[in-house]
Amino acid sequence: MISQKAKYALRALLALSHQAADQPLLIAEIARRNRIPRKFLEQILLELKHHGLVASRRGQAGGYLLLRPAADLPIGEVLRLIDGPLAPLPCLSKMAYRPCADCQDVEQCEIRRVFAEVAAATRAILERRTVADLAAPDGGAETNTVSG
Repeated sequence: MISQKAKYALRALLALSHQAADQPLLIAEIARRNRIPRKFLEQILLELKHHGLVASRRGQAGGYLLLRPAADLPIGEVLRLIDGPLAPLPCLSKMAYRPCADCQDVEQCEIRRVFAEVAAATRAILERRTVADLAAPDGGAETNTVSG
């Protein structure tokens, strides 16, 4: 599951994606439109700014804006920045690999084999799908969807 913080980050990026590239959006407006607690949103936007996804402008025409087009912001990148590794097991993480404490042989682990497929499929989808897909009326739906 993704955290509430990650959901708020995606909603904020989505709100910014609806703005013209040169028109910043105020934190208060993003918070109001998306029902995000303002103080929490401030922290999230600062984190996104620190990682180079958004910029802020001061003054009367100030606010936040995207630094890249929404189509160039993979959902997986946002989730990693906010929640950390996408892998369901630490031994499958590309960014924070570590063997599981109770595992004797990573290569022979039966559990790891199945979850390696899950991790690969999840990564592929989240790296291919972008914030722009979230804005699409059908969520950028693909023809090969998984049910369940």
